[in-house]
Amino acid sequence: MQNDLALALPPASPMGTLGGFDAMAPGSSMNSLDGKAKAAIVVRLLLNEGADIAIEELSDEMQASLTQQMGRMGLVDRDTLHSVANEFAEMLDNIGLSFPNGLAGALSAMEGKISRQTERRLRKEAGVRQFGNPWERLRALPAEDLAELAEAESTEVAAVMLSKLDTAKAAEMLSAMPGPVARRITFAVRQTGAVTPDTVDRIGLSLAAQIEARPEIAFDETPGERIGAILTQSVAAKREEVLTALDEEDEEFATDVRKSIFTFAIIHQRVSMIDVPRIVRMVPQPDLVTAFAFAFAIGDDEKDSAEFMLANMSGRMSNNIRDEIVEKGKVKTSVGEAAMAAVINVMRELVQSGEMQLRSTEDDEEDD
Repeated sequence: MQNDLALALPPASPMGTLGGFDAMAPGSSMNSLDGKAKAAIVVRLLLNEGADIAIEELSDEMQASLTQQMGRMGLVDRDTLHSVANEFAEMLDNIGLSFPNGLAGALSAMEGKISRQTERRLRKEAGVRQFGNPWERLRALPAEDLAELAEAESTEVAAVMLSKLDTAKAAEMLSAMPGPVARRITFAVRQTGAVTPDTVDRIGLSLAAQIEARPEIAFDETPGERIGAILTQSVAAKREEVLTALDEEDEEFATDVRKSIFTFAIIHQRVSMIDVPRIVRMVPQPDLVTAFAFAFAIGDDEKDSAEFMLANMSGRMSNNIRDEIVEKGKVKTSVGEAAMAAVINVMRELVQSGEMQLRSTEDDEEDD
C-alpha cells in the first residue's frame, strides 16, 4: 500500500491522485463524501497501518488542506471505510505510469540525461524553482567541493551546511579543510539551535545557486593530470624530453605534471604493500619477469620498485621470478618498457575501478 500511495501523492490536480475522487457534497455517508474527505480517510488508514507516507512531497497548500480536512473529520463507519479503500485501490489499479510532478519534477528526473545547457534554459524559461530540494543537490557533491564552498562562506553558514549533511559526508568535508577552519565551523554548530527552516532553505538555495553558476568545463581532469596521464604511457626518453622542456617554459605546470605521472620507478612510493598481491595476480608472469629484469638494469628507483613488489608477494612466487630473471639475462629497452607498461596499465585499471588507491606524495612528505 505504501508504494501505491507514493504513486498517488505527487499532485497533478488539487489533491493529486487522492483528489481524483469524484467531488460530492460533504456528509457522513459514502455517497456524500467529497474527494478531500476520501483522501483524508485513505491517509489516516495508511498512517494507522504504519505506512511511511511522503506527504511532504505535496505542496504546502495541499499539506495544509489535507491536515485541515482531517481535523474536520469525525467517526467513519466500517462500511464507508471499506468502500473508500476499495475505490482508491481501483483507481490505483488503473494507473499504468506515473510521471514527475510538473516541470521541476521532470527536470529532476531528467538530470544527467539532458545537457546542462538545455536544463538551465528550460528552468529559466519556465521560471520554476531551479533546484527542487537544494540540500539533496549539495549532498551529492564531492567532499572537496563542499569544503571549498564552506570555506568561502561565513562560519555560521558553513555550520548550517555541516549540520544538513549526513554524518559521513560531513566528516569527509571537515577532513578536506584546514584544521583551524574545521574547528571554527564545528564550534559554530552550537549556534544553529535557533535557526528556522526558512533560513535553512534560503541558505541551501544560495549555496546550490553558487554551484549551478559555475561555468561548464569540458574536461574532468586538470591540465596537469591530462598531460601526466599521456606522459605515463610515453616511452621514457620522450617523457624526459617533454618534462625538460616544460621545466624551462613553466616550472609550476611542470611540477603539476610530475605529480600526475605514474611510472614503474615510483611504484615503491605510491603503492601500498597490501595491493601488491592483487597486482601480480592480474599481470602475466612473463611480463613481471621481463619488467623486473629490465628494472634491475636501468636505475635505482626502478630497482627499488622491483624489490618492493618481490618483497610483498608470496615467497614461492618471488623465488621463482628471481630465478627466471637470472635466466633471462639482458632485456631490450623496447621490450622492457612494454613489460613495465603492462604492469602500470593493470595498476591504472585497479585505481580507476576503485579496487586500490595510490599513496599521495603528500603522505610521503608527512612520513618523512
